[in-house]
Amino acid sequence: MRDLTVTLVQADLAWQDPPANRRRLGALLDAAGPPGDLVVLPEMFATGFTMRPPGHAEPMDGPTVAWLRAEAAARGTTLCGSLAIAADGGYYNRLLWATPDGQLGWYDKRHLFRMAGEHRHYTAGRSRVVLRLGEWRVCPLICYDLRFPVWSRGANEFDLLLYVANWPVGRRPAWRALLPARAVENQCYVAGVNRVGTDGHGVSYAGDSGIHHPLGHSLLDLGDREGVAQVVLPGDELAAYREQFPAWQDADPFTLR
Repeated sequence: MRDLTVTLVQADLAWQDPPANRRRLGALLDAAGPPGDLVVLPEMFATGFTMRPPGHAEPMDGPTVAWLRAEAAARGTTLCGSLAIAADGGYYNRLLWATPDGQLGWYDKRHLFRMAGEHRHYTAGRSRVVLRLGEWRVCPLICYDLRFPVWSRGANEFDLLLYVANWPVGRRPAWRALLPARAVENQCYVAGVNRVGTDGHGVSYAGDSGIHHPLGHSLLDLGDREGVAQVVLPGDELAAYREQFPAWQDADPFTLR
C-alpha cells in the first residue's frame, strides 16, 4: 500500500460568515504549498458550530459545497470538512468529501451534542461510511462521535480514522486522550482536526489538531495556533504492523444499527 500524504488545516473561523471563511481557508491553503492526497478542514468550517441552521445551513448545490468541489479540482486533492446542510426537509451536520475528479461523498454526524442542543436542530445520521482514497480506506466521523468507541470501532475495516471537530478548550484533556486511544484499539492511523479562536457564543477552542500512529504516539501536533501542517503516512508500515500483531483478528463481533 502506497504512502498517503495528509494535510490538516487548523483555522480560526469567522462566526456564521461563509464567504469570510472560504477566503481564509483558501489563503491558508495557498500559503501552505502542495496539498498532498487529502486535505482536512474542521467541523462546520463555513460557520462555526451554529445552532441556527435556518438561515445558515446551505443546500447541497450551495456556494460552499461548490467551493469545496472547485478547490479539490483546482488543487488536485481530496478535500473534506463538515457543513451545516439543508437536505430532505431537515438539517444535517454533514462531512463532505470532494475528490479532484468531481465526485462527492458524505457522512452525516451520528452523535449530536445534546449539551449544546444540537439534537434539537439537526437530524442524526444513520450510517457509518468508509471512503476510498486509492488503496486507503478512510472512515470520516465528526467531533462528539469521538466519545463513542462502538461507533468508532472496526476490525481491519479502515486504515485512517478521521475526526473533524469544534472541540472546546474546557474539554481538551478528553480530545487528547481519546484520539490516540482510537488509533490503538483500531490499529489504524487517526487524524483529528479542530479549530482555534472563539466563536459567537464566547466558546474558546484550543486546536490540538494532530495525527496518531497505530501504536498511539503522536506524528503531528498543531498546538493552539492557526496553521496548516502535513504528514506522510507509510502504508507498508501499517500493513506490516497489522500482520505482525494481528489483534484485530480477535476483535469482538457486533452489528451496528
